[in-house]
Amino acid sequence: MAVQAERLKSIPYFSGLSAAELESIKTLVFEIEAERGKLLLLEGETSEALYFVVSGAVKVFKTSPDGKEQILQIMRPGEAFNEVPVFDGGLNLASAQAMGTVVIYGIKRSDLETIMRNHSKVALNAIRVLSQKLRHVVSLVEDLSFRHVNARVAKILLEYASDGSGVKERLTQQEMAAMAGTAREMIGRSLKELMDGGIIRLERHRIVIADREALKKMAGMVA
Repeated sequence: MAVQAERLKSIPYFSGLSAAELESIKTLVFEIEAERGKLLLLEGETSEALYFVVSGAVKVFKTSPDGKEQILQIMRPGEAFNEVPVFDGGLNLASAQAMGTVVIYGIKRSDLETIMRNHSKVALNAIRVLSQKLRHVVSLVEDLSFRHVNARVAKILLEYASDGSGVKERLTQQEMAAMAGTAREMIGRSLKELMDGGIIRLERHRIVIADREALKKMAGMVA
């Protein structure tokens, strides 16, 4: 499928650009389709492109020497990943894997530099995006350092809830554990406590939030 300028418009990097500008940028963008489980990037390897999720979801994660996984973020449509090695020329800081069937757009480093020289708005947008990502990293450190497992689980459920009808990416308990920085057994225990308390329920193998305010309070998101 050909790269569509209309889809570029929904990506924050290209916010505020004219139709003509998007058409010119489109010629430098390539498309990749991947199935669930496909590794898109590998930590420690070289990478020459910045990627944007068009459809589906991509998890960005690090792996410890003993194989333990820590999910840093789940990227949704419109979101970018792999900025650091593209901007500083270093190795990939993390791995990236398709969580289901995904379509992603990519721009090679050399082409991205050309785009930023010709469209200063893209450079300004990149600064905003990177600032938001820094906030996310600080929040992740705070969660892992100071929040109890139950609070981390509550925050994950709130972040990935879809209008109270379930978790968008159908996260497994193992994936939730990798996000919360804990063991799968602890996730199961936390979910059981939430179900016993009537805060969540299970419907057709999906987690549904029954009491959003209680979940917010548990996550420390209510003053």
